[in-house]
Amino acid sequence: MNKTIHSFDKNTLGENLLLLLFAVFLFSACKTTKNSSESSVKEKLSAYLMVYFKDDTHGLYFALSKDSYSFTDVNNGKPVIAGDTIAEQKGIRDPYIMRGNDGYFYMAMTDLHIYGKQKGYRETEWERPGDKYDWGNNRDLVLMKSKDLIHWSHSILDIDKMYPEWNVGCVWAPELIYDESKGRIMIYFTMRKGKGKTKLYYAYLDDTFTALETTPEILFEYPDSTKQILDADITKLPDGRFCMMYVAQENPGGIKMAFSDKINSGYVYQPEQIDFEKKSCEAPNVFKRLSDNKWVLVYDIFSVNPHNFGFAETTDFKTFSNLGHFDEGVMKRTNFSVQKHGSVIHLTKNEAERLAKHWNLDFSIN
Repeated sequence: MNKTIHSFDKNTLGENLLLLLFAVFLFSACKTTKNSSESSVKEKLSAYLMVYFKDDTHGLYFALSKDSYSFTDVNNGKPVIAGDTIAEQKGIRDPYIMRGNDGYFYMAMTDLHIYGKQKGYRETEWERPGDKYDWGNNRDLVLMKSKDLIHWSHSILDIDKMYPEWNVGCVWAPELIYDESKGRIMIYFTMRKGKGKTKLYYAYLDDTFTALETTPEILFEYPDSTKQILDADITKLPDGRFCMMYVAQENPGGIKMAFSDKINSGYVYQPEQIDFEKKSCEAPNVFKRLSDNKWVLVYDIFSVNPHNFGFAETTDFKTFSNLGHFDEGVMKRTNFSVQKHGSVIHLTKNEAERLAKHWNLDFSIN
């Protein structure tokens, strides 16, 4: 035994040390901040992209940040894509963006214009009768895919047409996450059947990112069946668990958490509300700061006028510190306002600067 140990020469020991260090590096690289797909990026992640929409236009907006504290809209507060060019109802809401593990960016949005009648897109308040399908009552989601964040393909995902027996009342706030165990993108969203309560559902998309591969199933059941839940946002944690933020429409309605070892089931209810608002808020989204071991929760405070985002920060998903609102604390906007339902991902230097150049924004990263 001793002879075997001593038979390693310096070169062999060095090679084994390098292999060990390389294995440690691979393990660290595979730890995710939001989606494991970020580990496949060869360039260093150096910037942040926030996507959002506004009620007045129902269009899609992009804002960039170098430090995760101050965001600048790439088109000076104007839409990068008009909602009436991509949605059946001529407007989008609740945009969510994800970096895929295949080099593409993916987006999902609600196909709904709540002011469609005022804008002349329809003659009725809602697309379908409100007494039968309730508020909003849309039936579609918009899916988009891009290699460069500039040129996008898009398709309509009509849940009602696929499952007419469900009598779909609404389908809102879709989000995306890559399920490593399935090798598929999982889409999860809020859905109401008829005039029932909104609940959280999930399904898997096909390889073309244009259709569902599986039938939507319940993602999480709230213990109080008289309350509506909506706006789920799932983050994979460094320890392998999944944290789901969501909204419970209580009084006031706000952000809660549930944890699971599985991406699509087993989420355990926690009673605490973790936002810092006196009135209701919605649309949670979590992103990690690249500079340190801190995660930021962004949420939409629809109960204040003008609309604004609230922010909280955590290192352990147990305790949260209040960062206040945009322009009322450490988080800043430079050229936009009244934004709604945001989502944030990381970009490389080249990706961020290419996007900024396309929109004639002065944005360079040292």
